[in-house]
Amino acid sequence: MPDPADLFDIASARHIDAQASALLGDGFGLMLQAGKAAWQCLLQRWPEAQRLVVVCGPGNNGGDGYVLARLARQSGRKVCVVHLPHGGPRTPLAQRACTEYLAQGGQVEIFRDTLPPGDVVVDALFGIGLARAPEQEDAALIGAINRHGAPVFALDVPSGVDADLGRVPGAAVRAEVVLQFIVAHRGLYTGDALEFAGERLLAPLELPDGALAGVEPSARIWDEGHLLVELPPRRLNTHKGESGRVLCIGGNAGSGGAVMLCAESALRSGAGLLSVATRMQHVAPLLARCPEVMALPVDDGAQVQPLLERAGVVAVGPGLGRDDWAQELWRLALASGRPLVVDADALNLLAAAPRPLPGTVLTPHPGEAARLLGTDTATIQHDRYAAAQALAERFHATVVLKGAGSLVASPGELPRVVTAGNPGMAVGGMGDLLTGVIAALRAQGLSPFSAASTGALVHALAGDAASAEGQRGLLPSDLLPHLRRLCNP
Repeated sequence: MPDPADLFDIASARHIDAQASALLGDGFGLMLQAGKAAWQCLLQRWPEAQRLVVVCGPGNNGGDGYVLARLARQSGRKVCVVHLPHGGPRTPLAQRACTEYLAQGGQVEIFRDTLPPGDVVVDALFGIGLARAPEQEDAALIGAINRHGAPVFALDVPSGVDADLGRVPGAAVRAEVVLQFIVAHRGLYTGDALEFAGERLLAPLELPDGALAGVEPSARIWDEGHLLVELPPRRLNTHKGESGRVLCIGGNAGSGGAVMLCAESALRSGAGLLSVATRMQHVAPLLARCPEVMALPVDDGAQVQPLLERAGVVAVGPGLGRDDWAQELWRLALASGRPLVVDADALNLLAAAPRPLPGTVLTPHPGEAARLLGTDTATIQHDRYAAAQALAERFHATVVLKGAGSLVASPGELPRVVTAGNPGMAVGGMGDLLTGVIAALRAQGLSPFSAASTGALVHALAGDAASAEGQRGLLPSDLLPHLRRLCNP
């Protein structure tokens, strides 16, 4: 049985299904299991539902729907299966499931413009079988599902969502609950898919021995359960030097807040000593806000060199700018040989003169990622997994590709997907906060990959905690009180 945290691409999901069917001698047993699991899930989630509308497509996803419909009818529910005028079953397995449903006296309606009334609508239209925009007739049916008003329960994948890449190229079902079969699909955990997938559950089904042979996951969920492993209690006989020395470089004229947020988040995430190299005008406000910071005015490279020599980790970029001052500090940070966490303007300077940065953590949003790869934001968002991996390989670095379902990639590692976070975090300064968290964890001894993935998780969970009073108006500084708690699981 696969680990529930493992995510698979569609090619692997199809391969597992094919191997299991071959070993069983017939894939209908798996279809019966899927339909039964779906019916049990529906019963648990909506026990009072008496009228079900099951929208079936022509493939095996539709077959799962027919099995569910038959079981629901046997339990005394009123069930109506709906399909398009030319959307009857077209695979042997789906035809068999449909025949068994009809033999029990089940009803099938042809979709015209609207769906019949019901307490739950089941989406068994396409599953993983569609990776393009639905055609006009299919899109009309999807629109009717979304307008129905009853909660929508999707089998395996909300129809219209690319379960491989997380894209939504056209009309797509907005599901309240999605029950995935056998393995979790990586596309449902990042990008536009999050808008449509709702609560994602997994029914692993009973597979024959050997069904998973030769198949490896393509990503892994990184959630709150990993915090205790990555952030164990400190030993009693410790001192501030062991907790890490972080230097934050940034805060050019007019951008002092960025480096302030970075510095304070590093302290709240456990850094033992925190220095800031910034413009003179930002020193007093920074000390007034956070007296624990050692803030120093830096006019040229000679002044920052001693700070670099004492630093354990350097966070560079928040509010850095791109003028001569910024470029000089960037060059010195690169030459220091210290572990780096690179964000914001430092990423733009790196894009202008790319170079390998082993041991470094890069934290681009999609626009910065596009500049680093010499492409556009649409290409990055089209396949976030490929983009994160390309960045890691090009720069020999660990990469946090920020956004809905942030991805963490590193050469030779299985990518991690952060499943926390919310739209309220789409505000200036959130990335500066993340840079500080990762730098602090790196300074405390975590590897680049662990610091990046755990830092992104802590940051996202803090965002969720801070959004309890609403997402609109959420500020990066609202997350600061939660960072300390989350870094002490």
